[in-house]
Amino acid sequence: MDTAPRTAVVVNPVKVPDLEELRRIITEALAAAGWPEPMWLETTVEDPGAGQAARAVRDGAEIVFVCGGDGTVMACVSALAGTDVALAVLPAGTGNLLAANLGLSGDLATGIEVALQGGRRRIDVGCVGDQSFAVMAGMGFDAQMLDATSETAKKHVGWLAYVAGAVRHLRDRPMRVRISLDGGPAFARRPRTVIVGNVGRLQGGMRLLQAAEPDDGLLDVAVLSPRTLRHWLALAWGVLRRREAVPRMETFTAATVEIRSNRAQPRQLDGDLIDPGKQLRVTVRPQALLLCVPRPADDPDLAHDAGAVSRDADEIRKVTNA
Repeated sequence: MDTAPRTAVVVNPVKVPDLEELRRIITEALAAAGWPEPMWLETTVEDPGAGQAARAVRDGAEIVFVCGGDGTVMACVSALAGTDVALAVLPAGTGNLLAANLGLSGDLATGIEVALQGGRRRIDVGCVGDQSFAVMAGMGFDAQMLDATSETAKKHVGWLAYVAGAVRHLRDRPMRVRISLDGGPAFARRPRTVIVGNVGRLQGGMRLLQAAEPDDGLLDVAVLSPRTLRHWLALAWGVLRRREAVPRMETFTAATVEIRSNRAQPRQLDGDLIDPGKQLRVTVRPQALLLCVPRPADDPDLAHDAGAVSRDADEIRKVTNA
């Protein structure tokens, strides 16, 4: 960029234990790079981020830093999709799927450095009704796991808390669903969960959708159908080893995915629970979101060079004592 961009910070105060310290670090890091002080917008219970991000756009922001959990990020994705304003994720909370797919842990300095280095990429977003997501939507077991994981456990052990939530539902009965891809004939399955993803990493960095690309105009669909503990272990091992064929998992690609169940099922978007329902219809908006990403910005894996960015962020740590 030839001139320093105008920026805004949308922050969820519930997810950030020390707002003043966060503000100091961001302001000092941007000032050291010659960038102006950002607008500061806090989310509320009534508005988890969409209104604040939309205000930032109206007020001329060129980059919106988002600091909060999955719900905050998803709300800002919905507001920024279709604009030329870039979204920069600053990790906060314990469950932030987009940050995980960018290779960002809880390191604030690295998140700031990603934006400063100027890596930008237009990625697809998925849409469910009037909500947009950047990572994945799910129906079934994955949403059950999120619902069963306590906030207290997440604060103490981080993403590992989801393991306990998962164990509680490993033996639940499968769903009965019919799946239609791009308006084609529906086919029946009895899965534990159906995940529709734009990029492929789960909590903890596990890459479920190996072939998912963030800007190909397609959604990747994973239908998981384990029945026993042995099936679960075989599936997990196949995913960890990045095998092309994973036991008890089918994969598809489509621009429109419709899942219908015989009964209401738990559902989630980008790790944030939405109301249960019998249907999950997902469409794609190709390259709708401008995202700050680690360089090289065109690598299929958004986290390709996150380690190098983390090392480059040492200067921010020195300037801010972060």
